[in-house]
Amino acid sequence: MGGYAEKLAALGARVPEVCLPAEGVDYSKWAVVACDQYSSEREYWMRAERATSGAPSTLSLIFPEAFLEDPDKGERITRIQSSMTSYLARGVLKDIGPGMVLVERFTSGGERPRVGLVMAFDLEAYDYSAASTSLIRPSEGTIVERLPPRVAIRRGAVLELPHIMILVDDPERTLIEPIYAARGGLPKLYDFDLMLGSGRVRGWKVAQADTLDRLADALGRLADPAAFRARYDLAELRAPMLFAVGDGNHSLATAKAVWEETKKARAGDPDLMDHPARYALAELVNVYDEGLPFHPIHRLLAGVSRERLAAAMRAYGPCEIESAASAQAAIERVDEPDPELAHRVAMIDAAGASVVRFPRPKAKLAAGTMQAILDPFVKAEKGAGIDYIHGTESLMALARKSGNVGLYLPPIDKAGFFETVIRDGVMPRKTFSMGEAPDKRFYIEARKIVR
Repeated sequence: MGGYAEKLAALGARVPEVCLPAEGVDYSKWAVVACDQYSSEREYWMRAERATSGAPSTLSLIFPEAFLEDPDKGERITRIQSSMTSYLARGVLKDIGPGMVLVERFTSGGERPRVGLVMAFDLEAYDYSAASTSLIRPSEGTIVERLPPRVAIRRGAVLELPHIMILVDDPERTLIEPIYAARGGLPKLYDFDLMLGSGRVRGWKVAQADTLDRLADALGRLADPAAFRARYDLAELRAPMLFAVGDGNHSLATAKAVWEETKKARAGDPDLMDHPARYALAELVNVYDEGLPFHPIHRLLAGVSRERLAAAMRAYGPCEIESAASAQAAIERVDEPDPELAHRVAMIDAAGASVVRFPRPKAKLAAGTMQAILDPFVKAEKGAGIDYIHGTESLMALARKSGNVGLYLPPIDKAGFFETVIRDGVMPRKTFSMGEAPDKRFYIEARKIVR
């Protein structure tokens, strides 16, 4: 193992062997958006199916969450695993050898690209529990009930495809940005428009030993315990957190769960700790990247009345509800910082919109306030359901449907993101989203997870 490989291994990272579509495969049909997007908009996924036109596509290799409640769940999982095996056997995918992938992503509305680096992360350095002190930590609570379908897919899969995005706190821009500045000297892997108006993406292979060595050294400086304590003004000794899972925590938790199963099943195997299932492919992004917006994740309630929801809010604690002239006006109010640090959300349905204000919140974040209200409310309301919506337009369209109520949450301050997780632990589940639905990571790269 080379010098940079040893350094990266000590930091929970590894240079992966990536598979990409072979020559002749249409990348614009191959790449589809993360499976947890458009979870209440089946029509989006039907459009994606039409857009692939029977061509090789990652749509055949993933399980969109919009279809999770369909009765053919088992058959769909079997088809996914079979398609993975078939794509490898037919040469649809090619192994490009060891190397990271530098990714430049332009979104439809962004002026600056989002830049990331696809690498492998060591699941031995990751713990998704709420009290995690591992080098790689979740930023939001993990809903273990969401793992079984994902585990069932990965348990019998020969490939993994990442929509996971992992964040690093690098204000001096020492990791990814120098590689991006020198991209002109890197071999280009792909350059294409993403389907359904989701922007453009380009990728370059990063395999030069000197580049990887500089990257490993820069990561080591960020992970240094003394520098870590100084950066976050921590008087007491705390285990450093180098990486925070931004998007795809449930996918990374799935990989962790399957790796733990693999360890038990292969106990005594002398080569166990070098098994490919020990690692998970993900894209590393600097939290300070100019092309990385932070958006709140909104709540959509179905089968509920606005009046009963308002009553539940008032029962929770001091609460002020004021009508707004329009949904847009309510959203603009919520987006303004509250001078008294109250929590505000916009409540939207077919009848209109209101601004809900909690002057003395019990939780640290508005998402925590809402989840404390909504969890018991949905459980008590017969026929009620809750979904988590990425994107203002999607929320507004869905909230106006009869029987639905949408809750628009305020923005998140990404500058204090790492410090919040380090000091307070995981945020309430579904607190933030890195970009809106069309901006999410598309499946492009793959990696073999069996020997």
